[in-house]
Amino acid sequence: MISVVCPVLNEEKYIGSLLDFFVGIEPVEKEIWIADGGSVDGTRDVLNNYASKYSTIHWIKNDHKYVPFALNNLIQRCSGEIIVRWDAHTTYAPDYLTAVLATFAKTNADIVGGPMRAIGNNSFQAAVAYATSTPFGVGNSNFHFENFEGLTDSVYLGAWRRQVFEKVGYFDEQMLRNQDDEFHYRAKEAGLKIYQDPKICSWYYPRDSLRNLMSQYYQYGLFKPLVIRKNRSEWKLRHLVPSLFITYLLFIPVAMLVHFVAIVPLIFYLLLVFVFSAKAPNVKPKLWCTVIFPALHLSYGAGFILGLFRGSK
Repeated sequence: MISVVCPVLNEEKYIGSLLDFFVGIEPVEKEIWIADGGSVDGTRDVLNNYASKYSTIHWIKNDHKYVPFALNNLIQRCSGEIIVRWDAHTTYAPDYLTAVLATFAKTNADIVGGPMRAIGNNSFQAAVAYATSTPFGVGNSNFHFENFEGLTDSVYLGAWRRQVFEKVGYFDEQMLRNQDDEFHYRAKEAGLKIYQDPKICSWYYPRDSLRNLMSQYYQYGLFKPLVIRKNRSEWKLRHLVPSLFITYLLFIPVAMLVHFVAIVPLIFYLLLVFVFSAKAPNVKPKLWCTVIFPALHLSYGAGFILGLFRGSK
């Protein structure tokens, strides 16, 4: 038995296709639990329709709205020995669930998952997909690299053996963002094995505007210091670099009064922006990347700095 959990909010356009897909794939012994965070667009009507037709489809209300509350509620309702997280804006390979089971059998890991393969419907999304798959864009985080296979710190979405929650508890409900990172870091500190397998295939659609993208990465940065405080062994240089870059930018005017060489790191950074942007596929994504790389770094760095001062509030 394998259980799928999926938090949703206003997903009327996508949830029907997701549930049709779920019904049609292997294995036969499976169930899906959905938590709706207060949809106002007809999502609940779709859920009621499918739940009335299929005994393997269930849904509940998530009165707290946010993802960690939904996951904790859903996981405790699951019957499966394997629990898999899905997202309504992600497309999955037909063998996704069987690949999860195969990876558990092959590796004897406690947590498995595949890489985040970002794709786009337009030139902006294509540029984001490219930028977030490069070390310059997101550092050396393995789950952004689709060919990486092996033990890792965290995986995209994730699939867990039920006993993982008995050993390390549930998702931290303080973590309105980055709850998967915090949970996986905690599991790793407890000695559990996390394995990424590229055969577990899914495709994620990134934010479709610069404003939404910056808001997303600002929130990632904002909650990352809280993640690291709770799991001190997971401090990584990639977490600090964007905030250090912002600090450097703030002090450039003063530093330039001392010596003009202070501008050299900025020149080097801009050179890297243009070099990596030039490697993007097609002309429009190349142009977008010259904006997207700085947007990723500055929004994440600003969030991280504020997160350091906010503590656990």
